[in-house]
Amino acid sequence: MIASIRKQFNESFSIEKYHHFLEELMSKHPGAIEFRVAETPVFIDKFFTQKMLSACESIVDVITQDDFIEISNKAIPADVHVPGDNKHPHFIAFDFGICKNENGALEPQLIEMQGFPTLFAYQIWHEETTRKHFQIPAHFSSYLNGFNPTSYTALLKEIIVGNHQPEEVILLEILPHQQKTRIDFYCTTDYTGIPVICLTELIQEGKKLFYKKEDRLIQIKRIYNRIIFDDLQQQEQPIQEKGKLLLEELEIEWITHPNWFYRISKFTLPYINNPWVPKTYFLNKINPIPTDLENYVLKPLFSFAGQGVVIDVTQADIDHVKDKENWILQKKVNYAAVIPTPDEPAKVEIRVFYFWKDGNLRPVATNNLARLSKGKMIGVRYNKDKEWVGGSLAYFEQ
Repeated sequence: MIASIRKQFNESFSIEKYHHFLEELMSKHPGAIEFRVAETPVFIDKFFTQKMLSACESIVDVITQDDFIEISNKAIPADVHVPGDNKHPHFIAFDFGICKNENGALEPQLIEMQGFPTLFAYQIWHEETTRKHFQIPAHFSSYLNGFNPTSYTALLKEIIVGNHQPEEVILLEILPHQQKTRIDFYCTTDYTGIPVICLTELIQEGKKLFYKKEDRLIQIKRIYNRIIFDDLQQQEQPIQEKGKLLLEELEIEWITHPNWFYRISKFTLPYINNPWVPKTYFLNKINPIPTDLENYVLKPLFSFAGQGVVIDVTQADIDHVKDKENWILQKKVNYAAVIPTPDEPAKVEIRVFYFWKDGNLRPVATNNLARLSKGKMIGVRYNKDKEWVGGSLAYFEQ
């Protein structure tokens, strides 16, 4: 992205340096990082950063409108509607691809967004370790809006723990120690003190939930939710049955409430009008269907991790969809292979973190992660046996 810095980084890179970096990165929780970690961060100039944040803020404008909750109620499937909704999400993540426009210039394009946490805690450790092993220019930071590791960690802990004791707050996931993102769960415990609890460990007494710690029952006051209900519905029947307790009226605070996973999602995209957000339409509301379908992507509203996405859309794909109200047609973006590597250049997605503290009118951009790819899509299955791909972070010019 910034030619002089990229040239300097690539010339000073060595496999030995990368292996030492990985060794320390994985030393915090050995065996907990299953995904591939990229050889390089991404360096982003001020102008590109401002375009991304401008798009994010335009979306926040929509989310903060008085009628947004009413509009987005229809985004929540009835069978996973959880009582006790919050007035706002505590966390939002915006995914941008680095793309080329019609004039060949680089620009961000929003790919997806989610009212749900991501690797917030792991990225603290990732950034710290990156700076130890690679030369990062002093006027670049992975943090946004003046945040630094100390202030960012403090805000993350404040939002997650609130006024409770850390043992009264849990990170809740399905079989957390089997998840590929478990490094973030363990780092969350490191930085906030809250325990990681599996759905199967919950003990219900009336409207209260507990978990067992040694020989004590600890009442759970707040849940830092990492369960995606789409995932829950794919589990074995006993786990699905256990999950039904989350749909009951409980004396629990949610961070972030599960309903926001659906409110801020692909469902929201058709309501956004911004040059860095691809035009998106509900499939049941677009008439006539565009004749240039090769320029669109077809996505189901209720899926995660890219499942069900049709990249090379045909009229037959459209005709095959029965529940058209649950699908969107999104203008395809042209990812740019912008990161020179020892073989072929890599494409990039940047995920911008927004935190929303109770009492504040709007959320604030805080940090990021990046993913490098050389495949057709971003993701592990499209990048097998490739190098200079995988999880990373962006450094923004200050």
